[in-house]
Amino acid sequence: MSDIETCGIVCPTDWVPLPLDPSDDIKGWAKDTATELCERSRAAGYELDGRALRKDLRGWAEDSRSRAPLYGFAFYPDGFDTALALLEVEVVRPDDTVPRFSLEWLADTFSAHDFGPPLISHPELPIGPAVRLRQNFAADGMPRRGPGVLLQTITYGVLPEGTDNAVVLQVSWTVPGVDEEIEDAADSIARTLTVGF
Repeated sequence: MSDIETCGIVCPTDWVPLPLDPSDDIKGWAKDTATELCERSRAAGYELDGRALRKDLRGWAEDSRSRAPLYGFAFYPDGFDTALALLEVEVVRPDDTVPRFSLEWLADTFSAHDFGPPLISHPELPIGPAVRLRQNFAADGMPRRGPGVLLQTITYGVLPEGTDNAVVLQVSWTVPGVDEEIEDAADSIARTLTVGF
């Protein structure tokens, strides 16, 4: 079996890609991106606080970079100067402790029972079989997640065909009232995952 060398994803334009490479200039990126988002929101009839937006963008980029995912995106719909959700993608490779992945292993590994068991389904994605977890975590002590105490997540663990690697996509949010929109977005984005060997 081959190792995954490339992984692709397609996100709508309101999911802003975060600069995750250690050499990326987060401060300069946040300034330029805040300007773009302010212009986009202004065209849609909203005025944003550019300074607050720059600070929020920097915070999300630094938070995501600390986990070193392959991709990170923050959800900024028009009219919002704070991100409503975070999306991260990582490739997981087998090692001596876990030489082979299964959907059951992915479900067990990425499950939490903070507020009851996760809702688990097994969708088939274009790149291979997957497990989908919908669950809630206690979010205390997570300063980049906003004021809420409930962190809601959708996690996809995917076993792409042709490799023994796994791809994990997670979307998380604390803002109430956006569950359906974010779940729909997560499900749609997960279907765009591609891998190359």
